[in-house]
Order: sequence, then structure tokens, then C-alpha cells
Amino acid sequence: MSEQQDTQAVQRPGKRRTRLILAVPVVAVLLVVVLVRSFTHESHAHGAASQVVKVAQATNGDMPETLTELGTVSPIATVIVLPQLSGYLTEVGYREGEDVTKGQFLAQIDPRQFEIDLQQAQAQLLKDQAALAQARSDLARFHQLRAQQAIAEQLVTDQEFLVKRLDLAYCHITAPVAGRVGLRLVDPGNYVTASSSTGIVVITTMKPTTVEFTVAQNDLDKVIERFNSGVKLPVTAYSSDNTRQIATGTLYAISNQMATSTGTVTLRATFPNDDEALFPSEFVNVQLLVNTLNQAVLVPTPAVLSGAPGDYVYLANTDHTVSVRKVTLGPSDGKNTAILSGLSVGDTVVIDGTDRLSDGAKISIAGAGAAARAAPSTPATQKKKNPDASAQGASAPSHG
Repeated sequence: MSEQQDTQAVQRPGKRRTRLILAVPVVAVLLVVVLVRSFTHESHAHGAASQVVKVAQATNGDMPETLTELGTVSPIATVIVLPQLSGYLTEVGYREGEDVTKGQFLAQIDPRQFEIDLQQAQAQLLKDQAALAQARSDLARFHQLRAQQAIAEQLVTDQEFLVKRLDLAYCHITAPVAGRVGLRLVDPGNYVTASSSTGIVVITTMKPTTVEFTVAQNDLDKVIERFNSGVKLPVTAYSSDNTRQIATGTLYAISNQMATSTGTVTLRATFPNDDEALFPSEFVNVQLLVNTLNQAVLVPTPAVLSGAPGDYVYLANTDHTVSVRKVTLGPSDGKNTAILSGLSVGDTVVIDGTDRLSDGAKISIAGAGAAARAAPSTPATQKKKNPDASAQGASAPSHG
């Protein structure tokens, strides 16, 4: 008996320690649960707080509907001056990069060989004329035969002489169009041929000039509709980095075929280019004004959002909450966006602080409370207080 009692006495402290060891994790878990619930309650309390936002009202105004595309300056005329006969180039009558007029002297091909041919043709003419005179003398009795022979001889001789005169004129090369000549392609002393493809010089028309650009097939219908109505659609050219306006012109031609690989159609606009700001083959950004929406509903562009509902805005309600309002977007100029449907003039939309908003969330308009606290008292209020103060001052002695 005594041994069993001793054994039980030894086991009891061990069981107590085991119970304590098991109780410690349970207490720790309970503490964690309490802390998590307290933090969750605080986060909900913070989440329920009003979100500070900035708002703006929808206004009405005109919104231009433009298409922005990449274009290339394309001169009206680019002419490669080719020699029409073969010979040595003896003289160049232009300075590289200068402007030339139509008919201005450009180059001279050595005419000596052709002058010799001309002299031979003239000698042959004299010989033919002498033969003709002899034929007339010999055939005086044969009037009809003489007339036929004389006419045939004269026509052949005159035609040969005319051909030689034209060859000689081709030695003197002039500008076929007015424009600016490029760098010299052939130096004097070189032998040029009529079959040369490089030519002697290239002349490019600088003003007026054109710009070619493409428009997507989805935008083509409205462009054609406006173009066929006789409206001159304005076109503005900007620099390649879109920081500087270069020139303004008008759309004057639409291609008759669509590029199947890109689904685009080429358009061409003309520019006066009096200051020669548009350089041939230069890349420019083009803005084509297709139409203008008059008295459209406009909101600041930051108010427009895109997500699961589609295009939407946060509409600020009178009870200091917001609601999601789906809208149909129109053209935008970057600063403002036209709303075709979904909003009316005077509606208040959130333009800043939308990242933490949801449908029905409470909002606090930034600056509204401060403006109310900083508002000075009106003169009418001050006038009302002054009589009360004077009345109190007048009534004080009576109590004494």
C-alpha cells in the first residue's frame, strides 16, 4: 500500500506539468485570436471612413474629333533629269542645293560631234539641192515626172536636216520643272549615255508639297462622308516628337485601294509650305480634323475609368457617397473627354482618389471642409450682431 501511494505521489507533479505545457499553446492561440479580431475591427473601422477625393462637374462645350497618324512628306514632283543622247558632259550650270526655275540651264553635252553631223547634213542638203536643180533642168520636158521627183526629194532632205537640228538642241539640257536640285550625280568630263538610269541631277518641288498618311478602315467611313460633302478637312503636321507644330493644310485626295496587309487607306494632304518647313521624305505626325461635336458633355479625362463594367465614372451623390455610372465615350483632346451618353451637364464626377473607391463608398471632398471653416462672416451677420451687442451694453447699467 505504501509503495502505491508513493508511486501516485510521484506521478501527480508530472501530470500537472503536462497540463501546464498543454495549456500554454491554448492560451497563446486565444491571445492571437483576440488580437486578430481587434485589428480586424480597427481595419473595418478605418475602411468605413470617408475617402478623400477631388471632384469636377460635367460641362458642355465643343470637342474636335481628330485622327492622329504618322505621315511622310511627299513632294508633288521629283524629276530625274536624263540625257536624251550620248556624249561627254562639258559643263554644269547649277549649284548643288539651289532652287531652279523651269527652263533654266542645267548641263551641256559636248556638241562638236553633232555639229559635224549638222555640217554634213547641210552639205548633203546643198548636194541634194544641186541635184534637184539639175533634175529640174533635165526633166523640163517631163513636168509631171519632175514635180513628183522634186517633191519627194525635198521632203526627204528637209526631214533629215530637221532630225540633225533636234539632236543638237538636246545637247543643251534645261530644267523640266521648277524646284530644288540635289547633289550632282555626274561631274563634267564623264561620258553620259541616253540609256543612263541615274541621270544627271534630281529636281524636287519644295512648295507646295504634300504629306501622305494612312487611316484605319474603321475610321474611313466618316472621313469619306465628310470629304464627299465638299468640306475641306484641316490637316495639321507636327514634328516627329509631337512637340512642335510645323504646318497646316487640307486633305485633297484619298486612295482608291486598301492595303490588305494593314487594313489602312492612304490619304494625301496638300500644304503651301511657303517657309519650306516640310522637307521631302520627312516623317511627321498628322492630325486630321474629321468633325466637331458641338455642345457635348465634357468631363476631365482622369475621371474616365475602364474595367469590368466597361467605361465608367464615379458619380458623386448628394449623400457623400459614390455610384458607378457606365458611360459611352466620344472623342478626347487629352484634357477633356466627350461623353455621348450616361452623364448630364452638372453631374459631379470623381477625378482624383478613385483607386480605393467602390460602388456606394463614402467620400469626403478635398478642400470642402477647409473652405467652409475658412469662410469669413458675411457683413449681414456682423450687422445683426452689432445691435445685440449694443443692446446688451445699454441694458447693463439698468441692472446696476
